[in-house]
Amino acid sequence: METEFMAVWPVIGSSAVLFDVIGSIETFITVFVSVYVLLLFAYILSSWVKLPYSPWLNRIQRFLYDVCEPYLRLFRRFVPMAGPLDLSPIVAILVLYIARTVVISLLDQLR
Repeated sequence: METEFMAVWPVIGSSAVLFDVIGSIETFITVFVSVYVLLLFAYILSSWVKLPYSPWLNRIQRFLYDVCEPYLRLFRRFVPMAGPLDLSPIVAILVLYIARTVVISLLDQLR
């Protein structure tokens, strides 16, 4: 009886570690997408509002530009402008949420 338990123990232990790793990856992906969407919203709002010149505000706007613009530029190639409105951030956010859902469902299949 005890030898059967010892033979099963490595399988149970490795499964628990795998579940913990998958859960950690899912949490990381969810938090990453949420933070990036917040950064995109901050970038969009900062592009609409002209703030007075301040070195700190300029650094923040430059950071938002450096983080968000390369990702948005991918979608500006394909999404046409609707008059003065740029719809690429909407498409970019939708793609982030769809990618998160797909990756999490693939990780759930590993469990």
